[in-house]
Amino acid sequence: MNDDAQAGSRAGSVGVVRTEVAHFAEPLHLKAGGVLPEFSLAYETYGTLNADRSNAILICHALSGDAHVAGYHTDDPNERPGWWDEAVGPGRMFDTDQYFVICSNVIGGCSGSTGPSSPAPDGKPWALRFPMLTIADMVAAQARLIDRLGIDRLYATAGGSMGAMQALQWVLDYPDRVGSVLFIAATIRSSTQNIALNAIGREAIMRDPNWRGGNYYDGSPPRDGLAVARMVGHISYMSEPSLERKFARQVYENGTGPQRFTFDPEYQVESYLKYQGDKFVNRFDANSYLYITKALDYFDIGEGHASLVDALAPVHCPVLAVSFSSDWLYPAAHAEMLVQALISRGKECRYYHVVAAYGHDSFLVEVTTMHKIVSGFLDQIGRTSNPEGHLPHML
Repeated sequence: MNDDAQAGSRAGSVGVVRTEVAHFAEPLHLKAGGVLPEFSLAYETYGTLNADRSNAILICHALSGDAHVAGYHTDDPNERPGWWDEAVGPGRMFDTDQYFVICSNVIGGCSGSTGPSSPAPDGKPWALRFPMLTIADMVAAQARLIDRLGIDRLYATAGGSMGAMQALQWVLDYPDRVGSVLFIAATIRSSTQNIALNAIGREAIMRDPNWRGGNYYDGSPPRDGLAVARMVGHISYMSEPSLERKFARQVYENGTGPQRFTFDPEYQVESYLKYQGDKFVNRFDANSYLYITKALDYFDIGEGHASLVDALAPVHCPVLAVSFSSDWLYPAAHAEMLVQALISRGKECRYYHVVAAYGHDSFLVEVTTMHKIVSGFLDQIGRTSNPEGHLPHML
């Protein structure tokens, strides 16, 4: 790629960024009873924090994400940008000319934050000695980071999928520290189907001989099991129309002709899933996958409350909810339960149901539509109320 092409491919990007790591010496007490005596969080920031520190937006990542939401780490023209690069930058939906954007790798992760692969107090990897996690624990760790950055109140918390669960958990646990919530392609509680899909992925990892009860850090990791887990997960992020449109039962060719009547990848969709699985194992830790998917399973904001309406009592800021027509992992009904419960308490909530063919991943793909929804919401919150926001806007 020549210099002009490289510049064009990075037009509007935040450019080259650096991952920071914040270390916390104070213990983090976890919801399930465990304690991390100390921990670290990897994070990145984009844009400029204003004088009164009121323009900070926390973007929370999904299961396989990390702190690198936008930009590049090097000048290498072949480097891929952050996982939501088209959303964060000057003039983009999270406009870094207006907002100071923060994204951190969750506790329990494997991209710079303390997780199962990190050294425990005895110097050896935590492995399965790592305490069990919940979404609330991820948020509690993020709150320490926001304190460290000297920010009392976030302009917004935002995310898609597991990121949206964290964004919502923020306003439940720290209602006075959140100015608005963007809840995109997510659920208020993991369904039985969600739990079942996660269970398959965990079983694939734990049945890999190299898993060794989680103690694989001094040898070969359970690559095959983790790859299968990723393949299962990846299917759930797409939709039947998007798979059909992308592959349409096309036969895979390996350079010597079509593969037929074999147990090797015979269709292009098989080759694609294998590629996704093999790529994933090069950047993700299998034990982190186990812990984070269990945290997803535990997520249920109504747990311990008489009703969902009661659970949402702490919310007193505007909420944006977005669902997608082809998302079968977290269907529209999941978002609608949240919206109706908020409206019944007289809360300000705006709901958009987007007709899109890309399944759960639509929130990453439908850039133009998402820009219209998100930037419009961020610009208007605090200025105009929308009491009729529970009526779905179809886009």
